[in-house]
Amino acid sequence: MNWQLLPQFLTTGLLAGGPIALMGLGLVLIFKSTYIFNFAQGQLLLLGALVTWWLSVEVGLPLWLAIAIALVLSALFGLLIERVTLRPMTGQPLLSIILMTLALSQALQGLALLLFGGTQRNFPQIFSAASPYRIVLPWTYNDKPMMIILKQNLVWSFVVAILGVVVIGAFFRFTKMGLAMRGASEDHELAQSIGLRIHRIFGISWAMAGVVATTAGVLLATSSGLDLSLSVVVLAAFPAVLLGGLESIPGTIVGGLIIGLSQGLVSASKVQIIRNATEIMPYIVLLLVLLVRPEGLFGQRRIERV
Repeated sequence: MNWQLLPQFLTTGLLAGGPIALMGLGLVLIFKSTYIFNFAQGQLLLLGALVTWWLSVEVGLPLWLAIAIALVLSALFGLLIERVTLRPMTGQPLLSIILMTLALSQALQGLALLLFGGTQRNFPQIFSAASPYRIVLPWTYNDKPMMIILKQNLVWSFVVAILGVVVIGAFFRFTKMGLAMRGASEDHELAQSIGLRIHRIFGISWAMAGVVATTAGVLLATSSGLDLSLSVVVLAAFPAVLLGGLESIPGTIVGGLIIGLSQGLVSASKVQIIRNATEIMPYIVLLLVLLVRPEGLFGQRRIERV
């Protein structure tokens, strides 16, 4: 263990957990309203970031305007996906719908390659990289002062991500539409019988998931660059969502922070010499937790009578 750099890696990992939680929020949005696990969330994230880059760099729009337009387009694209690909699947077995999202992920990945190519791109910087935040710790290591250096984009990405998760959580808890989306996920036929417009709820959930994906894609692209591998980053969100509980928005935050901390711990240790140890660690943590709590830390324990 590199004890001198341990606080640095742990803090960086904790802040990286914010965007992970935001990515997981897109998965929870779809699951809470449709009871479907969306395997295409990573591709929505990738396309949102690519469209933002194109509007800003190729078209020449100010970055704030490019982000705003990309968010609107991502919402419309989410509505289109629900209308064209998933609405015809209403009433079909759940496994068929999940496989449809898996097929959709491959189609969107190919669309991104076709439209934008596979080259690495430098995403416009939202936050200054020249003035990182410095935190001097009140202890030393080998008579040397210990310090944590944090990039602005990492700190503010964490703030934006956590704020987004909190806002969506409040939406589900305190608004009529949010409550309707939660009710629709329990039983589609029962929800329809009491007057809920199921297809409208599904469309709104996919539109919101598109907006969340684009926001997460922009935050990630500012720190790690932009290429087709960005869609793979969402794999870290899968264990975060399952760890916190598929239906729990607070669990998404906790799961994202735990996954970020675990990756930071691995980065500071000698385990990182093992290939892909940082990518493997979230799934090890997930396995250990699910052995004790199969429904996740904050998931609902369901009892079915037969």
